[in-house]
Amino acid sequence: MVLWKIPPVLLCMSVLLRSVEMEVQLEPMNATVLLGSDIQFYARVQGSWDIMTWQARGFQVLTIRKNGEVTSENGFSAVFCQDTETSCVQFTIYNISRADAGPVSCIVQGSYAPQTAYLSVQESGTLRILGGNQTVNQVQQVRFQCVAAGWYPAPSISWSENGQAVDSSLFNTSSSISGGVYNSTSILSFSASSSTTIKCLASISTLQEPLSDAVFLTVVPPDWTVLVAVVVSFGSCALLVLLIVGIVFYNKRRKSKQLNYTDEMRKVRTQSHISSITSPENRRGRDNPSFQVHTAESGDVSTNQHSSSNDAQVKDLVKQAQSMKHRHVTIV
Repeated sequence: MVLWKIPPVLLCMSVLLRSVEMEVQLEPMNATVLLGSDIQFYARVQGSWDIMTWQARGFQVLTIRKNGEVTSENGFSAVFCQDTETSCVQFTIYNISRADAGPVSCIVQGSYAPQTAYLSVQESGTLRILGGNQTVNQVQQVRFQCVAAGWYPAPSISWSENGQAVDSSLFNTSSSISGGVYNSTSILSFSASSSTTIKCLASISTLQEPLSDAVFLTVVPPDWTVLVAVVVSFGSCALLVLLIVGIVFYNKRRKSKQLNYTDEMRKVRTQSHISSITSPENRRGRDNPSFQVHTAESGDVSTNQHSSSNDAQVKDLVKQAQSMKHRHVTIV
């Protein structure tokens, strides 16, 4: 009898090869899906197997045998990836709910290690811009409020104006959780310049396109009628006041000129009269060729008395003329 001794190296290699041959690969290892959609997991078995079980929601939901026999709960199914290929099994969860989120495990009976993937479920809620369309005056501050309700996780909210993204500094967003879902509010404020379409967008990773709601902003050019009317009214009042003041000033000045003219003319006449009286010819009188000298005392006395009274009267008029201030008279 011959006994064969197996070297330790060969024994270790055989164990390793056997472990490699008996392996389960699960894909995907992490999956994120939208509420209400379906998800497929694929288990590929390297080696011989007989029974495979799947666990979800924390308990066993399906059993499949190598001969194709399947036992499952509602909402779950399993088929071979190809009819003639039993090494690959496709496991499907239908109409996913938030309760399906968590670990999903594939267990093959025998010397196979269990494989576990993780399932995340997202929920798309509603989105609405409050207030609808708006009509404002140019340069007026305008405000839009967008409400996203019933989302999981909290959505990413952005704004666009005529298809162009709005700068994030013009809006702010806040979120709160209630009943396991998030409610978010975003407020956009800016100064209106022209008519435009305003759109609010909310997105999560499982949405192929962001959910959006749009309103139209109508910008009315400023009405200058009232301003023009006010300016014209004030201008008319100011012009009327200036006209009245000008008329009063003109009349006052004219009256003052007339008074000055009357006074000056009176003074001129007075000075002319004085000059005519104080002239040498008037003082001396004229030579009378028919004058005869009387020797009688009575005649001489009467002539001398008359001359003396005329001289006194002339002196008084000269004094008055010298005491008056001479003015230059301009006649208009």
